[in-house]
Order: sequence, then C-alpha cells, then structure tokens
Amino acid sequence: MSRWLTSPMGSYVLQWEQFCLGQAVVDTFGYHALQLGLPELEGLRENRMPHRWVALRSKDAARAASCVLQCDFDALPFPSQSLDLIVLPHALELSNDPHLTLSEVERVLVPEGRLMILGFNPHSLWGWEDRLRHAFKSSPADGARVPPMQGALAYRRVRDWLRLLSFEVEDARFGCWRPAVSSSQWLDRMRWWDRMGERWWPVLGGVYFITAVKRVRGMRLVGLARRQAQQRRANPAVVTSMSGHGGHPESPSH
Repeated sequence: MSRWLTSPMGSYVLQWEQFCLGQAVVDTFGYHALQLGLPELEGLRENRMPHRWVALRSKDAARAASCVLQCDFDALPFPSQSLDLIVLPHALELSNDPHLTLSEVERVLVPEGRLMILGFNPHSLWGWEDRLRHAFKSSPADGARVPPMQGALAYRRVRDWLRLLSFEVEDARFGCWRPAVSSSQWLDRMRWWDRMGERWWPVLGGVYFITAVKRVRGMRLVGLARRQAQQRRANPAVVTSMSGHGGHPESPSH
C-alpha cells in the first residue's frame, strides 16, 4: 500500500481523498479526534479540535514521520464515548476483522459523534481489472498501477454494517474514475473521465467516502438542547386564515 501511494495513481487518489476530508472535517467540532491508519494522508489537518491523534498498527508505525499511537484497530486504547471524530482512511481494508473494528469505533465515539470512512470500490474499473489480473494469473508487476484491492469492501456492505451499529449515513460520494495507468502524462490526459464518471456512472468510482453520525436511541437532551426543545413546545402556534381566492394569508391580529 505505501509503495503504491508513491505512484502517479496513488498521488491521484491521495489528492482526491485529502480534498474530501479537508471539506468534511473543517466544520466538525469537539475536543478529541482520531485517525486510524494511512499516515500519508493528513486527514485531520483542517480540523480544529485541540486533541488529535493518528493511530497505526505496530507493524506500520515505523514508516510514520511523527509520534503516533500504536494499537490494534479492534482494541482502541480509549474509554467508551470519549472521541468526537474518527477518520478511517482504508483502515477497514487493512483490519483483520473490519466489522469488529467498526464496533470498536462505535464504542469510543460519543453520541452524535462523526465517523468518516474512505475505501476502495471493488465494483469499479480498478476492481474489475484486479479480478481479471488474478483470473489470468498475471504477474504482480502487471497490476502495479491498480491499487491493492485485497480486502476492499463494497459500499453497500459498509453501509449495512453502519446501520446495524446505529449509525446514520449523512453523506456518501464516489470519486476517481480515471483508468489505472502507470504514466502521469496519460493520467493527466484522462482527467475528462472524472467529469463523465461523476455525471453518468457515479457508483463506479474507484474510491468512496462515507460520513456517518452515531445515533443513540432514547438519548436525553441536556443543557441548552433541552431548554431549546422546551421553548419550542411552549411557543403557541400562530394560525393564519386564507382570504379571498388568491390564497394570501392574513396577518395575525395582535
């Protein structure tokens, strides 16, 4: 994975993912944020929370430029309901048990906390090329331009897992429709594929980005949220009558 990210295709994917995360995390507020895996992507760079960490598996920590947490993704060293934002850039694909990793993420997120997931789409052109390469037993060098699709999870499967864990998918988008090539010149020439793909075959993008919110059933409102809810219930409804045939409401009398 780290070697592929230095290729033209890897830079292309990182650029799209950095743009998506930069837009998504800038307005996500709280105190504690965590990124699991892929230190090459600065997923929390635009976020303004005072406490931000990058966690890597022990075997991946050696390639990180800065001090990071070392832990298993399915056993996070945080108390329950203690994090406001978690970013998973391809962490589910690298995890030994992706469903258990999601369950652990749900445990440490606060109610209404946000989860952002990036993953390779196995139903994209890249996924089909990877399957053909394995079917014809091509050498690994022949598929070096294709991202590592082993462990890639379909968007619908991830969405279903999130629903089972009481997450609500707030936004989902696909990106990176250009064919996998090994030359940066050819990659630039094919930029029109992104415009066509976004318009005509969006779900066939090579990468997907999901934003989800942790919902807690029966959660009680406290503080300002409770006072606002009580105020809304206390305010009387204003009824207006319709006069004439034009359908214009009359102003309420005082």
